[in-house]
Amino acid sequence: QVQLVESGGGLVQPGGSLRLSCAASGSIFSVSAMGWYRQTPGKERDLVAGITRGGSTNYADSVKGRFTISRDNAKNTVSLQMNSLRPEDTAVYYCEANIRTTSWGPLMDYWGKGTLVTVSS
Repeated sequence: QVQLVESGGGLVQPGGSLRLSCAASGSIFSVSAMGWYRQTPGKERDLVAGITRGGSTNYADSVKGRFTISRDNAKNTVSLQMNSLRPEDTAVYYCEANIRTTSWGPLMDYWGKGTLVTVSS
């Protein structure tokens, strides 16, 4: 089995910073793309930032220049540094990873349980 565990959420004032981290563990052969999504009540889960195994990144327009995604392939971790946070960044943030559990098996999507980020004064 594979588990993704997020950490680092919490309450922060507007303009502040938070760093989210996510660690993948379990029966892992290889990890391909990883990413962070967010969701607010009544809305769909949207991509915030993604990163390939080779380090190529992509960001939602709303977070470009404020958020930075990074990963450690040796540790199967992905992080999201969030600066200049705004109230509209308030959401549950989910870690996602494309993981192969065997050399012959397919890539499958795995998700963490989410961590709440609240931006408020």
